[in-house]
Amino acid sequence: MPSRRAAVLFTLCSGGAVLIGCGVAAAHAVPPALWARNAGAWILGALLATVLARTATPRMARVCLLLVPAAIAATFLDGGLSGVHRWIRLGPVRLNAAELLLPVGLVAWSSLAPRRFPFALTVPGIGLVLALQPDASQAVALAGAVLAIQLAQRPPGALGWVGVAVSTAAALIALFRPDPLLPVPEVEGILGLARDTSPLLALLAVLTLAGAVLSPLAAVKGPLPAAAMGLAVYLALSALAPGLGAFPVPLVGMGASPILGAWCGLGLLVGLGRPRRS
Repeated sequence: MPSRRAAVLFTLCSGGAVLIGCGVAAAHAVPPALWARNAGAWILGALLATVLARTATPRMARVCLLLVPAAIAATFLDGGLSGVHRWIRLGPVRLNAAELLLPVGLVAWSSLAPRRFPFALTVPGIGLVLALQPDASQAVALAGAVLAIQLAQRPPGALGWVGVAVSTAAALIALFRPDPLLPVPEVEGILGLARDTSPLLALLAVLTLAGAVLSPLAAVKGPLPAAAMGLAVYLALSALAPGLGAFPVPLVGMGASPILGAWCGLGLLVGLGRPRRS
């Protein structure tokens, strides 16, 4: 089954990326509580993905399409950092809402929404929220994923082009808004730390990250090709963003949100694509 092959590939590559990131962080005296959180997030994400793969239904996807935009918009209820609002607080932990929820939202949207009003408007709404936060990396990743989903739909829904236009405009707004946050070495600069530790380790980090973010492409020939393509494009653009600015490196860098988000997006992809009993 193509989606299961994608899950196996993601398991192997993401596990390697997270493990390398934890090792690099430990070598550079990053507090154990931070890199252990990444390891814990990988285990928790695998468990959540397994549950989603076995239980996900179209009704669950519709619920996600209602909850995800609301949860991302809830970042404005938090005080934020230097006027930037990207996080939701769960006890002592801050989670980047877009990195956590966009993979699930995109899979749900691609499987249900591009031809259905008002579900088609959920992703454009998220794009506008990302422009206001601002979060350029996630806004660009969203816009690219929405375009990929629309092009992969057969036939493409007319409402989907509204999502493409609005999310692209939102990405441009986010790119030109000032971002006052300074990069953190173990988050945005983790690949540089890996290179300082060992060039071979840095190469392995890049290769495992590439394998993880491209793993959904193994499911393109499955029952949900548009969802698989959209998820792969979103993950790939999120991983490429650090090359363009001070943006977090997913999976390898310290941060639980992209680990949990990628796992849950893949779990929903597998769950929605599994055969239904008649």
